[in-house]
Amino acid sequence: MLTADRLSLNTATVKEQWNLAECIDGAARHGLGGISPWRDKLQEMGVDAAAQAIRDAGISVSGLCRGGWYTAEGALTQSVLDDNYRAVDEAATIGAACLVMVVGGLPEGSRDINGARQIVRDGLAKTLEYGRKAGVPIAIEPLHPMYAGDRAVVNTMSQALDLCDELGDGIGVAMDVYHVWWDPDLQAQIARAGKSRMLAFHICDWLVPTSDLLTDRGMMGDGVIDIPGIRAAVEATGFDGLNEVEIFSAETWWKTDPDDVLTTMIERGRMC
Repeated sequence: MLTADRLSLNTATVKEQWNLAECIDGAARHGLGGISPWRDKLQEMGVDAAAQAIRDAGISVSGLCRGGWYTAEGALTQSVLDDNYRAVDEAATIGAACLVMVVGGLPEGSRDINGARQIVRDGLAKTLEYGRKAGVPIAIEPLHPMYAGDRAVVNTMSQALDLCDELGDGIGVAMDVYHVWWDPDLQAQIARAGKSRMLAFHICDWLVPTSDLLTDRGMMGDGVIDIPGIRAAVEATGFDGLNEVEIFSAETWWKTDPDDVLTTMIERGRMC
């Protein structure tokens, strides 16, 4: 059973209803353990103001979403690197447990997935060097293979952990059940990650049928993912971080009163 203080609100879950100040207040009112802002909401509020509000609310920051997008300009440009350095600085200012990386898909017009993966590797190495100096762990989020073309060419825990093995200390994974639940090697890769590289754990559900592969995620318990089984494997590594609820839901949860969304999150945490 997950009590409210073991949950973190990823602001994407109520992005259409609340700004970041309202998310911080809502998380505190509902007794959640933490929050995970997206950078657009963070910049809208102001990084320093958000950091103070989070401290005043007495909640932690399970992660900052998101850095990465190394392939956005077709090569590893200085502007892409600079944006990632800014993301590291923002994560440090708000005391985030990690900076979550959505690494980028194929550059526009490209079919060279191996080349894209090399760009990602090089970008992660440079961001990691900067992150180590700032004391911010870098968390690679492997995305479902359906996103390899446009969002992330790192698609499995194994791929992400291979990069971690190559790049060394200060880097790990942000594991979202929505993206990896299908992987027959998942249990072994969770064990491989261990406590030191399991930097973030995101929960939601995969609906069947689903109406949209990006914006029709389900609340925990409404779909087919064995969340308790996966969570047990994650906790068996020694992971003691928050369970971060991240739900993109254009037709359901983004149209629901946000206080009701958080109440449902807590109820499903106890059940699922």
